[in-house]
Amino acid sequence: MAYTAMSGSASTAGDDPLQTAVWRLRSRGCWSDAAALLTPHADSPGPALQRAALLVERCLFTGDGWPEAEDALRAAEATAREDRERGAAACERGHLAYASTVLGVRDRADEARSALGRAAALLDPTASGRALLDFRRGLVAEHLADSPQSARAAYRRAHAAATAHGQTLLLSFTWRHLAGLALRDGELAEARHGFGESLRIREELGYLVGTAPALAALADAEPEPEATRLRAEAGRLFRLLGGVPTWLADQLTPTPPAPVV
Repeated sequence: MAYTAMSGSASTAGDDPLQTAVWRLRSRGCWSDAAALLTPHADSPGPALQRAALLVERCLFTGDGWPEAEDALRAAEATAREDRERGAAACERGHLAYASTVLGVRDRADEARSALGRAAALLDPTASGRALLDFRRGLVAEHLADSPQSARAAYRRAHAAATAHGQTLLLSFTWRHLAGLALRDGELAEARHGFGESLRIREELGYLVGTAPALAALADAEPEPEATRLRAEAGRLFRLLGGVPTWLADQLTPTPPAPVV
């Protein structure tokens, strides 16, 4: 099972030098370094929340750094002044609880649902943050509640909202997870298309840390020998990044051949 999810900004950095530097580090899996760039600005709600989101994402990709993420999230919650900021912080709180649960660190499923519900109450229905919230509610529905129908509906809402708000990176996640549900239903053509779109976006944006999972996912929907080629490329990137995301290791490990007896 793939647990890739989005944290922080749902778009590329634009022309802001600080955001460009943060994006470059984040896209290569250097979350701590990216968060450090934001530390001098973390007394303001936006940078505090972005810093927390980076450290939450590090937890999901590495399975490590939980205390630092918790501290950053509490700081972000303390700086939030408006409902929009409180809702975004609650969305990150729900994502951290989801990550802890799905990675088997500690069961925080109830906290994840509660925090995402609080975020839904705080965020305006037309707010740009609703796309990320709907995506994360889809993750909870799929991976914690085992409700693929609810997950699909949430992913589709997230996909439409991300399209409307130009949140290109988030689209790579909605494409990927909708494709995963299609593959689960045996819809190979739909799955290939969605996985292919996810991979294309990540490669175009230079989201290196998310490219190996996208390659491996597409491999699951492709016949041989293309599947083997894609997994080999995913493995190369996985090793290049020092074994991140950690949960991809099992997916890339080849199944040993049956003994010929």
